Amino acid sequence: MRAAMFGYQTWGHRTLQALLEAPDLEVVLVVTHPKSDHAYERIWSDSVAELAVAHGVPMLERSRPDDDELFTQLKEAEPDVIVATNWRTWIPPHIFNLPRHGTLNIHDSLLPKYAGFSPLIWALLNGEPEVGVTAHMMDDTLDAGDIVLQWPVPVGERDTTVDLFHKTLDLFGPITVEGLRLIASGRTDWTPQDRTQASFFHKRADEDLRIDWTWTAEELDRLVRAQCDPYPNAYTYYRGQRVRVVKASVSQAVYGGTPGRVFYREGDGVAIVAGAEARRGKSKGLVIERVRLDDGTELAATDLFRTMGGYLGHFPS
Repeated sequence: MRAAMFGYQTWGHRTLQALLEAPDLEVVLVVTHPKSDHAYERIWSDSVAELAVAHGVPMLERSRPDDDELFTQLKEAEPDVIVATNWRTWIPPHIFNLPRHGTLNIHDSLLPKYAGFSPLIWALLNGEPEVGVTAHMMDDTLDAGDIVLQWPVPVGERDTTVDLFHKTLDLFGPITVEGLRLIASGRTDWTPQDRTQASFFHKRADEDLRIDWTWTAEELDRLVRAQCDPYPNAYTYYRGQRVRVVKASVSQAVYGGTPGRVFYREGDGVAIVAGAEARRGKSKGLVIERVRLDDGTELAATDLFRTMGGYLGHFPS
């Protein structure tokens, strides 16, 4: 089977490597994005372009795949199928429908939930018990095509987004090759997505990292684990400076009062009052253990919060 690939970053790199190693596949064209300065696109940035060139595969770099030159080269390559992995912009129908087998898209969520961007971060934030990878046929609606294969991965109690990244990344190559094997066999009885269960998420931005102390401690603990290094960390403000939370956990004790109050030393950290119900004495706090300042200094929370009292807030004050 002749395959073209649209892919980017480490997900695309791992997928392309699997295609190149598959004995019954020939990669005839690779399309990838130019390097980006976006914070999330500098992470897991193994180069698809370099891998294609190293194996002598024709390669194009595009922000959007909607120009005549790309379409002409794709037609001349005569792929039987296109594989799309972590492609960041819309692929038009005249592209994804060009091969006789269409386009197989690989997405790191259990579709129809968590379509769109940063699915592992959003799923961890929302306390999902499992994440996974879906291979589906591309159609006119982003991440909405019929499912060819779907492999789940359990979320561990203290997993971070990095843990989930590595768990799901290991599936990208195998699920792609297996999906293409099923397509080559002539099967077309794929599973339609239940659109009543669909959710579509936007890209993460700075506002999504700002800590809201009315969230419960459990929710804030997941936020810190979701925004772990090397992702941009969740942050708050203390005495006029931004404080990025590197490590935290849910307190053992219940701490009542006003959300954001620097309250009590617990274990190796400092408990901060959290949750909309904290004033009723019904919420645990978030124990901050390690922090990072804007100048890059990382220190124990007990070295920053040397005295109890005062508040953490949304903005410098």
